[in-house]
Amino acid sequence: MRLPQIRMESVMARIGLVREKPVQSIEQPKAIVTIRQPKAVLEIETEKGKLVIDQTQAWEDRNLQNILRTNEMYAEKAYQEWLKNIARRRDQGDELMRIENGGNPIARQAVENSEGEEKRFNVGWVPSFFSVKFHYKPAKVHIRAVPQKPVIEALPRKPVHTYIPGEVRVYMERWPSLKIDFVHLFDEKV
Repeated sequence: MRLPQIRMESVMARIGLVREKPVQSIEQPKAIVTIRQPKAVLEIETEKGKLVIDQTQAWEDRNLQNILRTNEMYAEKAYQEWLKNIARRRDQGDELMRIENGGNPIARQAVENSEGEEKRFNVGWVPSFFSVKFHYKPAKVHIRAVPQKPVIEALPRKPVHTYIPGEVRVYMERWPSLKIDFVHLFDEKV
């Protein structure tokens, strides 16, 4: 005996996807930058150095001094000699006043008055050591610098951005189907 049957055959649906990736580009142009550096303000002041050379004593040692200085020098020397002679004559006068005390003041004074100072000889054209005096005042330099700040100007630029969005397309790769078949449904010999 054959039993009636229902036969079903189904095909599952299948979806297909097509994807296109998005495209994006970003470009950043460089900023426009200008930099200027002003020069610093610089002030320099110089006090000159000064060298003083005093040859007065060297000239005097050679007996070549200024006429006013020569007159002054000889006047001073004459004044000192005058004072010395006054003192000597006073002492000799006091001695002669006391001649009764003994001794031989006249002979001794004659010898004393006849002898002079011992003369010294020196080469006349060579000045004495360290007769030339030097004095030096060094120069001074005053520097004043005022720095200037740099001038910076920057112009930023916007980025260039392009974007193409991606796309997903859905399609039916295989459609669903259902096939139904009846077997032995109307069989004559039952």
